[in-house]
Amino acid sequence: MALSDRAGFWTAASVAGLALWASAAPTVVYPLYAAEWQLPPSVTTAIFAIYPLVLVPVLIVFGNLSDVIGRRAVILMGLAALTAGSVAFGLAPDLAWVFVGRALMGVGVGLSLSPATAAMVEFGGRDGARRASSATTAATAGGLAFATIVGGALVQYAPAPLHLSFWVLTAVTVLVGAFVFALPRHTRDEASGTWRPRRPRMPREERGAFTAGTLGISAAYAMGAIFLALGAQIARDLVRSDDAFVNGAIISISAVTIGVVAVLARPLRPRVAVTLGPLLALVGLGLLIVAGLDHSLAAFIASSLVAGAGYSLMFSGGLGLVTGSAPVHHRAAVISAAYVVGYLVQAVAALGLGVLATTAGLQVALEIGAPVILLLGVAALVVANAGRRRGALVASA
Repeated sequence: MALSDRAGFWTAASVAGLALWASAAPTVVYPLYAAEWQLPPSVTTAIFAIYPLVLVPVLIVFGNLSDVIGRRAVILMGLAALTAGSVAFGLAPDLAWVFVGRALMGVGVGLSLSPATAAMVEFGGRDGARRASSATTAATAGGLAFATIVGGALVQYAPAPLHLSFWVLTAVTVLVGAFVFALPRHTRDEASGTWRPRRPRMPREERGAFTAGTLGISAAYAMGAIFLALGAQIARDLVRSDDAFVNGAIISISAVTIGVVAVLARPLRPRVAVTLGPLLALVGLGLLIVAGLDHSLAAFIASSLVAGAGYSLMFSGGLGLVTGSAPVHHRAAVISAAYVVGYLVQAVAALGLGVLATTAGLQVALEIGAPVILLLGVAALVVANAGRRRGALVASA
């Protein structure tokens, strides 16, 4: 029996949540890996970065696959790879297994995230694009919160701190997969043609919205790299907190804020959200730098709150612009193209921050990396509003 549109919408949203859970799952474990295997920050950030580096080519090659063979089939492929990655982490006796697990997670999210987002648009009714952008943002925030809170608690208080949280992720992935299996089967859309890797087709009049949206997603993901790749180490080394549960809970404050803001900001037009997001990101990253300079837990918490709000608006607004501009028969391909850029930027940001943290220290990495990341948000703001000005001039002509 196939799920209803409403149940299908929330099942697809749960897949988006799993994507961020997988992305953030090792966050609170990085300090343990560093201590267990004597790893510098450049290696722990490389563990994080291998995920988007693998994910990007998967998106490029298979980004349009679900437009042809169906959302359900491709999401199930992705969840199978995600399960395999979680199992590799759960068994990992050494660093090589961790890299393999991270790569498999990248394959899984690369296959499942775009068709899940496209499915949400299609199950969401008349306002599907806006519902999908806000729900995707809230769902990914939920995944991040589970990864950091549950992961932090298991690392701090449960046995097998290097492994147990990944077995929990494995169980949840299998459960979500059972619901995905009950999604409606795909009826072939002849307009999508036969499958082969191809560039997405964007109408000329929609390219400005797509560019602005992609920049917003990229800025959010780059800022997320700071908290996901280095957040636990910032808490431990700069803010001087040794409790994994406390550190995970602090990082999760950002995730909770992302979700709450996504719900509250749903009435905002995507262009407005992309305009406001970088301003909040500026304040949030500034507070993070202050937290490191003053070893201030209060400033770290404040940074998580404000930066989370900025992330939420940049990501949901950016995704809203992308999904709203995507042609119906190439929706997943266009969404994949935006994710390709976002994840590539995230990988470069994580690797760059890791090298800076290793060679010059965490604080210097923050002070150099934060302004560079903010430039992406400012670019999204400028492009989004340039498009609006052009539209106003055309209307008045």
